[in-house]
Amino acid sequence: MTDELDPVAYNRAAWDREVDSGNEWTRPVGPEVTARARAGDWSVVLIGYQPVPRDWFPADLAGVPVLGLASGGGQQGPVLAAAGAQVTVFDNSPRQLARDAEVAARDGLQLRTVLGDMRDLGAFGDASFGLVFNPVSNVFCPDLAPVWREAFRVLRPGGLLLAGFMNPDLFIFDVAAIEERGELVVRYPLPFSSAGLPEAERRRGFGDGPIEYSHSLTEQIGGQLAAGFQLTHLAEAPHHDDPTARYLPGYIATRAVKPGP
Repeated sequence: MTDELDPVAYNRAAWDREVDSGNEWTRPVGPEVTARARAGDWSVVLIGYQPVPRDWFPADLAGVPVLGLASGGGQQGPVLAAAGAQVTVFDNSPRQLARDAEVAARDGLQLRTVLGDMRDLGAFGDASFGLVFNPVSNVFCPDLAPVWREAFRVLRPGGLLLAGFMNPDLFIFDVAAIEERGELVVRYPLPFSSAGLPEAERRRGFGDGPIEYSHSLTEQIGGQLAAGFQLTHLAEAPHHDDPTARYLPGYIATRAVKPGP
């Protein structure tokens, strides 16, 4: 790919294609899930299939303004809305946002959708939200410092950032060798971007999927701290059924708070 690549435009189209192909993170929750959430029985995921501990959330979600950051797909946003939160879902993919709108219309939920790049939350004023919920998605974003700065800005003092992200060590492995033979072949140095691969190699390992970027723990956790957050919790989870799960956690989740009263 050329240096002129626009990652926002490319990944927008790529995620729209993922919706059309039925990627598991584009499949909306069913009405039974939102019905249970309305009754107080709910859970959502930040990393893999591992539910976020309930004590990571405010004790009562009723009326809490929540930003689902790069969280389209009709999954977490509708569940949190059914649990009583005032949810805005922000995502780069129109087709992903349409999933959230579909669930909201089907189940009578109040939920707003906004299209945009996660590095620019200019659509929202300062201190607009009590919770920013950011499941694994910054792997598709080329730089993270503005993401954390914007999340900090739009949160109220005392507000929470729940973020999930990839373990950067996963990106040293040859994706095609994993997917085709289940073998772990160390191939790439870090930092990694699939945009930097020769076209044939990128197609072999990533198909026509989104461009992915490794981000160091300094960028992920250190970036949150540099933005002003205070880290309170950290958890890890395996990368689904991937062979790497035998050796290292593929996902990391953090809970951080914006200091204030």
